[in-house]
Amino acid sequence: MKIIIKQSVLMEHLNHVIRGISSKNLIPALNGIKFEILEEGIYLYSTDNDIAIQSFIEKENIINIEETGNFVINGRYIYDIVRKLPNELIEIEEVLSSKINISTTNSSFTLNCVDVKEFPNLEIEESKTPIKLSNEMFNEIIHQTSFATSNQESRPVLTGINFKFNKNNLEVIATDSYRLSKKIVKLEEKVKEDINVIIPVKNLVEITRLFSTEKEILEMHVFTNKIIFKMNNLIVLSRLINGNYPDVSKLIPEDFTNIVEVNLEEFYNSIDRAALLTNEADKNTIRFETKNNNAIVSSTIPEIGYVEEIIQIKKEKDEDIKIAFSSKYMIDALKAFENEQIKIYFNGEVKPIILKENDKDDLIQLILPIRTY
Repeated sequence: MKIIIKQSVLMEHLNHVIRGISSKNLIPALNGIKFEILEEGIYLYSTDNDIAIQSFIEKENIINIEETGNFVINGRYIYDIVRKLPNELIEIEEVLSSKINISTTNSSFTLNCVDVKEFPNLEIEESKTPIKLSNEMFNEIIHQTSFATSNQESRPVLTGINFKFNKNNLEVIATDSYRLSKKIVKLEEKVKEDINVIIPVKNLVEITRLFSTEKEILEMHVFTNKIIFKMNNLIVLSRLINGNYPDVSKLIPEDFTNIVEVNLEEFYNSIDRAALLTNEADKNTIRFETKNNNAIVSSTIPEIGYVEEIIQIKKEKDEDIKIAFSSKYMIDALKAFENEQIKIYFNGEVKPIILKENDKDDLIQLILPIRTY
């Protein structure tokens, strides 16, 4: 087995697959990168058994493939070695059974290989009817929902994001049972059959990092226990979370007793400053009270001090509201919006708070209040 390739080309693909390796894994094969060298090019694979990444280097981007073959090498070592080599030609050759030599004009490294048979069979396949979505939209979806997931493994389904496909509609929901984020997207192509899956949030965030600069179409291939994301020569496989996602359809009411319109930037900044005098022991509590065309945002730490912010608002109803909520949850929710103005919907001091971009329903944030009044 022997190939010659430019350092920059190999590094580009190692940057992809290194993300599939877990430094905490005690199984040597799962700390490795698999090279599959064929006549048509080189496939690079990595996995931690939760996510798997495949990156393909086409033959025209390789200087020479003298001999085909497979090997698995410690991912962190080959990544660091190639990263620090100069941008010139690299020769990779099997010198002895289970040993690989990596060399340039002035450098030479020999690394021990891991038995290829120990590397998992990833079963990376494609469905006949992939779901297609612009990568920009996919990144936006994850940005606007991922923060609302739970990090408590006691309820595994809440550590993922629920994707529900129905005809031309995609409904994406994330919740940790204290807050909720819901995004609705219109698909350009109809989905042939309804799909309801839960995808681990950490895998979705990793995918957005891998595809962050691409402005192309992302393909999603859904199977019983896995989902495959594909763009150009890069494929990411994620496991699915088993279980039933909570039915949240009844959590968002249609009628409200109070509706307040605020400037997003002003409201965000007032919460951000008031949050300076909150603490986790008190659930980062912020108090929000309306009086005529003003809202008072306040917080206190008894042994430290008190802060009060006043912002202008527009009310659709004459009634005022007193309510409290977590500054952290509110700040996370506000970061998901882009419009200058947003509307906040209330149904008393103990019912969920709803946030929307004016009257648009494609993005909804829900936060449970904190009882203080």
